[in-house]
Amino acid sequence: MTALVEAPPARPAHRDPNVLRWLGAYSASAVGDSLYYLALSWTAVRSGTPAEAGLVMAVSAVPRALLMLGGGVIADRFGPHRVVILSDTVRCLVVLGVAGALLLSSPGLWVLAAVALVFGTVDALFLPAVGALPPRIAARDQLARVQGMRGLAQRAGLVLGAPLGGLAVALGGPAAAFGAAGLLFAVSLPLLLALRLAPLPGGGARREGTALRDLADGLRYLRRHRVLGPLTIVVALSDLGFVGPANVGLALLADERGWGASGIGWVLAGFGTGAGAASLLLTVRGRIPRAGAVLGAAIALSAGSVGALAYVPQLPVAVALALSVGLLAGLSGALCGALTQTECDPAYLGRVTAVTSFVSLGLAPLSFPLTGAAVGLWGLGPVFVASAAICAAGGLYGLSVRSLRRAELPVAKG
Repeated sequence: MTALVEAPPARPAHRDPNVLRWLGAYSASAVGDSLYYLALSWTAVRSGTPAEAGLVMAVSAVPRALLMLGGGVIADRFGPHRVVILSDTVRCLVVLGVAGALLLSSPGLWVLAAVALVFGTVDALFLPAVGALPPRIAARDQLARVQGMRGLAQRAGLVLGAPLGGLAVALGGPAAAFGAAGLLFAVSLPLLLALRLAPLPGGGARREGTALRDLADGLRYLRRHRVLGPLTIVVALSDLGFVGPANVGLALLADERGWGASGIGWVLAGFGTGAGAASLLLTVRGRIPRAGAVLGAAIALSAGSVGALAYVPQLPVAVALALSVGLLAGLSGALCGALTQTECDPAYLGRVTAVTSFVSLGLAPLSFPLTGAAVGLWGLGPVFVASAAICAAGGLYGLSVRSLRRAELPVAKG
């Protein structure tokens, strides 16, 4: 049973046991995710051809993109807390089942593809729900701080998940890595069950009719909102301009410069360090003044570093640029999340989060093959500059919209 309280705790989020329980659950889930993806990719590579392994890894993207908007409707209809618990329960059982199967036999690629398909479906439910949960556990003035804490947990998942997965594979093979991921999902469950939730203001929006009507209502709410509507466009442009160079262009750049795989690792480490510093800043301060203006300026400035990456011959300079990109992009991303949390009516937050997640995880990856093809035609420099221009357009658009430029985060207590 979920315990309801009259209002979220007034204490600062980083000192609130309820928020810290949520943070522990989210961190365990994030590390479990990283372990799972490493175990899946390793097992797929060892079980088939590189093309077949790539297909297995891509399978989860299809249901995630197709079902994401519906996942937002489910989160708002049934409550994000229930959906997050159900998601981690399914992931725990499926991953432990795969670990058991690997101990007993060698399942074919079709089994791995089925697991990836289940995970993609669960992600379509989990991502909107986890974005809609913070207003139920923290006061409005603490939501920006919670967003910073969430960013730190994401970074911890990426930093800890890969080496832990590698160690598990080395000690016990893929079954050990899948088993460790399943145990981490299991750790999140008692923490999630122990959360105390605040009721939605006014009891939440009434829902009558079909899920399709709920979705249309959510899209209408987003389109008409003076801050969230423009913010969604900013997110779309900045992601479309950034993810291609970050995911495809960087590998091509390292190959052309002769930096090798270790060079990619150093550049990614610079980006991750900058993004982690931005999340830490928001966690400690709890608020950035003139959030809307800082958001747009950070995106526009980060675009300059993205464009410059293609023209630096030395690896240390590239790492320094990646550090600046991570800091500015991490700051803008954290502010996007914080403004979404504080501006949105909690009754619509699952659907609004689903739209932004769909843009970032469903549409933006479509630029991967386009980036690779464009580099083959025109070279790295022009493609990085064009991508940076798209990213900068997002920041400048945000600065041009008065309601978004003047958007502020509530003053945090503590």
